[in-house]
Amino acid sequence: MRVVMSPHPLPGSPALARGFSNIGHAYSHLLMMLFPTVVLALEKSWGMSYGDLIVLMLAGQILYGVAALPAGWLGDRWSAVGMMTIFFIGTGAATIATGLARTPIEVAFGLASIGLFSSIYHPVGMAWLIRMAENRGRALGENGIYGAVGIALAPLVAAALTDMISWRAAFIVPGVTSVLIGFGLWAAWRMGKVVDVEADAKPVPEPSKGDAVRAFFLLSITMTCVGFVGSTLSVVLPKLFEQRLTGLGDGVLGTGAMVALVYMIASTGQLIGGRLADRFAMKRVYVACYLVVTPCLLLAAYAESWALLAVAMAAVYLNITSLPSENAMLAHFTPASWRATAYGAKFVLALGVAAMAVPIAGWVQDTYGDFFWLFVFMAAAGVLVLLFGLMLPDDKKAVKPEPKLVAQPAE
Repeated sequence: MRVVMSPHPLPGSPALARGFSNIGHAYSHLLMMLFPTVVLALEKSWGMSYGDLIVLMLAGQILYGVAALPAGWLGDRWSAVGMMTIFFIGTGAATIATGLARTPIEVAFGLASIGLFSSIYHPVGMAWLIRMAENRGRALGENGIYGAVGIALAPLVAAALTDMISWRAAFIVPGVTSVLIGFGLWAAWRMGKVVDVEADAKPVPEPSKGDAVRAFFLLSITMTCVGFVGSTLSVVLPKLFEQRLTGLGDGVLGTGAMVALVYMIASTGQLIGGRLADRFAMKRVYVACYLVVTPCLLLAAYAESWALLAVAMAAVYLNITSLPSENAMLAHFTPASWRATAYGAKFVLALGVAAMAVPIAGWVQDTYGDFFWLFVFMAAAGVLVLLFGLMLPDDKKAVKPEPKLVAQPAE
C-alpha cells in the first residue's frame, strides 16, 4: 500500500481539540449574555430602571472586544491552548464572582471581568480551530452552531435558574461548570492530548498584498456593522419580547424561553453558512444574507406580537448565517502566523465598538419606551454592509477543496 500523507499531520487529538474549541465558543456567549435576562428580575427586586441596570454590562462589552487584540497576539506568540485554559477558568471565576455581588457597582465589576476573560475566545479559539480545519467553511459553520447555541441557552438558563432559585444562581452555576472544563483542558494539555498547532493542516496560497489590505479595510467596516447588529439583537430581544409579545406570563422564564427558541433555530444558520462559504464565493454569500437582514430590521421596528417574532427570527438567522463567510474571508486574506492577531483586531471592531449597543439600547428604551429608532439605526448599518461588502475583492471561491488524501494500492 502507498499512503499519501497530509502536508502537516496534526499532533495530539484533533477531535478533542475541536471539542474544547467548540465548547469554548458556546461558553463565551452563554456567560456574556446571562445578564440581559437577569436584569428583568433585578428591575423589580432592586427597584432600578432598565436603562440604569443594562448599562452595568457596558464595561464588560467593551472589554469583550478591545481585549481581543492583545489576547490574539498572545495566542500567536505564546500558546493557544494556554490562553484557552485561562479563558475557561478566568471567565468561570468572574461569573461566580458576579453571582456573589451585593451592589450594582460590584455587578458591573463582575461583568467587566467576564468580558475581559471572554475576549480570549474569538481570536484564539477560532484561529486554533482554523489551523486544524481542512474545510474552513464547514469547520467555522459547526463552530458557529455552538456559539449560537450558547446565545440561545443564555436567556433560558438565566431565566430558569432565576425563577427556580435566584438571580445569583444564574451566574454561579454556569460559572462553576466553566471552571471545571478549564481544568479538564489543562489536564489534557499536560498529558499531550491537546497541543498547539503551528501550521495549517491544509496550507493554501496567500493572497496578494493589495487584496489583503483592501479586504481588511472593507471588512473592518462591514464587521463593525454586522457585530453591532448581532450584539444589539442579543441585548434587546428579552426586553423587546417582554414588551411586544403577549401570553408570556409574569416571570422571566417565558420571555427567556422565547429568545432561546429564536437563537436555537438560528444556530442552524451557521452550518448552512459554512457549507455555502465552502461551495460558493464567500463575498456573494455574505452580501446575500444582508439583502434579507436589512429589510427584516426595518420591519421589526414596526412589528408586534407574532409578526415581530417572525421578522426577528429571520434577522437573527441571516445575521448568524453570514458569519462563517465573514470569518472565512478574514482567514483567507490573512497570513497564518498573524491569524489570531487579525481575529483580535476584528473583534475589537465587531464587539468593542458594538458594545455601544448597551448604552444606546438603555437610553432609547428609557427615553422613548420602545426600541423603534434602534431598529431603524440597525437597518442603516445593514445598508453599509451591503455597500462595502460589494466592494470586497472577489475571492472566486478562493480556497477550493483539494482532493481527499487516500491510501492507494502499490503499483
